[in-house]
Amino acid sequence: MPTARKATLEFHAHPTPGDRLRVDTTLTTVGRTSYTLRHTARAPDGRIIAEAEIAFDCLTSEGDPTPVPQAIVQAFGRRPSVRASETQHLAVRGLAVALDVQGEGSPVLFIHGFPLDRTVWRQVMATLTGWKRIAPDLRGMGLSDAPGKYAITEYGDDLAALLDALHVSKTVICGLSMGGYIAFDLFRRYRDRVRALVLVNTRAEPDTEEARGRRNDMIAMVKRDGTGALAEVLIPQLLAPWSVSALPHVVEQLRGMITGNPAPGIVGALEAMRDRVDSTDLLSTIDVPTLVIAGREDRLIPAAASRTLADAIPSAQLTQIPEAGHLTPLEQPVPTSRVIAEFLDALGPPSS
Repeated sequence: MPTARKATLEFHAHPTPGDRLRVDTTLTTVGRTSYTLRHTARAPDGRIIAEAEIAFDCLTSEGDPTPVPQAIVQAFGRRPSVRASETQHLAVRGLAVALDVQGEGSPVLFIHGFPLDRTVWRQVMATLTGWKRIAPDLRGMGLSDAPGKYAITEYGDDLAALLDALHVSKTVICGLSMGGYIAFDLFRRYRDRVRALVLVNTRAEPDTEEARGRRNDMIAMVKRDGTGALAEVLIPQLLAPWSVSALPHVVEQLRGMITGNPAPGIVGALEAMRDRVDSTDLLSTIDVPTLVIAGREDRLIPAAASRTLADAIPSAQLTQIPEAGHLTPLEQPVPTSRVIAEFLDALGPPSS
């Protein structure tokens, strides 16, 4: 049964009284177990009045993923309808992957953290003119498909295939939290694809036994109580106290990201992080320019741990962002954008 997972609505213009609006429905992505529809309301003169996008997961009565009904495929076909100015949808390793691509120039791949989606980067990406900014939804997150196989290496292979699909041979990789774990994997297994690293609120060590137990508790909670319960637990941990009290719009944006993700994707990501390998031995081999960004009030990864990470990487830079917790791009997008821009500008043009 198709179940609406996430919906967005944008108003573009006011209709004229008496207008009869035409609503067109198009398929923007279709995967094995999920699909997304866009509804566009137009005035008689062709003006777009409003657009709504709804992501559906197909689930059995027990809540397990099931293939997209043939009726949907027959009605819309398998080819998504996408305008160049919108979020794009690409077929990657059998997945329907949603991504934002902005600008031209040398590429930067932005990898979001858990349990987020690509929109955590939007304010940062908007300021980095002169670079081709690529921000996908990882499998099982945002508007991307949610298959049943999850591991940090699976995410890495997805992103390497995505770069191939975009004809990107080498890129700067900017990873937030879990995105940093994936960045380490990409450097380990796809070294020739990595031009530089930006490691944001992340660590190289694997989970301790205590941390693995907390992951298992979260998995049980999501399966039992849903993603809303997870949001209530995580929001105070992910944000600095100042952000929680002074930035209600950030709190609501974060809650929307967490609750908008499908439960199978959340569970898969928790399992992938729980079982990830130790990357500490990798740090001394990192021979590309590297920037480490830390939130000064990060409760999950203290600033001292980020200092240890930067010290272990040859010639790495470290920047601490004041009044930020674990999600610096969301809590403090202006200073985060500034330090990333300065780092990127110092790289200069890519070597041939």
